[in-house]
Amino acid sequence: MSDDEAPPGHAARNQTIWDDRYSAWFGSRAAQQWAAEPHWGIWATPESDLHVLPELSGKDVIDLGCGTAYIGAWVMRAGGRPVGIDNSAEQLATAEALQQEFGLVFPLIHGNAEQVPLPDNSFDVAISEYGASSWCDPTLWIPEAARLVRSGGQLIFLRNSTLVELCTAPDAEAAGDRLSRPYADVARINRPDGGTHFQLPTGPTIKLLRQSGFQLGDR
Repeated sequence: MSDDEAPPGHAARNQTIWDDRYSAWFGSRAAQQWAAEPHWGIWATPESDLHVLPELSGKDVIDLGCGTAYIGAWVMRAGGRPVGIDNSAEQLATAEALQQEFGLVFPLIHGNAEQVPLPDNSFDVAISEYGASSWCDPTLWIPEAARLVRSGGQLIFLRNSTLVELCTAPDAEAAGDRLSRPYADVARINRPDGGTHFQLPTGPTIKLLRQSGFQLGDR
C-alpha cells in the first residue's frame, strides 16, 4: 500500500483513528517503551517473568501492527532482524524518529498487516502486541501471518481477554464491573470513536489458528 492509497473498510477507519486520535498519546510513551526491557500488556509484565519470546539472535522477525516499533527495538538488541508494518503513518513517523534517537534502524512498512507486501516464508517469528491482533480482521491477518512465517516458525500475539470486551458496553471507553454485551457480539466491535476492534472468542481463534497451519504451544 502506498502512502496515498487508502486501505478498504475497517482498515481505513482504523487508520484515521490512529493517525488523528491515538498517535499523540502513544507517541508520548514510545521513548519509554523503546528504552525498556521487553514487557507485555497493560501491566507491562516483564518478558523475564513470562518467557514468551524464543531465541531471537539471527532470526527474521516481523511485528504486525508495529505502532511505534518498540518491539523491533527489542528484537534488534537481541540480535534479530526486525521488520515493522503499520497502518498509521503518524505512528511510523514516531518510530522513524526513535530509530534515529536510539541508533536502531530497521525496515518499516506503511501498510495493512492483513496484506503484507512481502514474499512467502520471509520470517522466523511474527509478533503482534495489540496491533494486528486487535485492529485487523483475524480471518485475514492470521492466515497472512502463516504465509509469512517459515516452516517451524512462530506466531506470538497479545490481545484483550474476551471477558474485558464482554464487560465493555457499546458506548463505553473502558470495561465495567458487569457483562454489558452478548458473547456473539465481540468478534467484531465498532467502537464509539469510529474504529473497528476485533476480539474473536478463544474457541474460534484456536480453530482459525489450526486451519491456518499453526500448532498451539504450551507457553
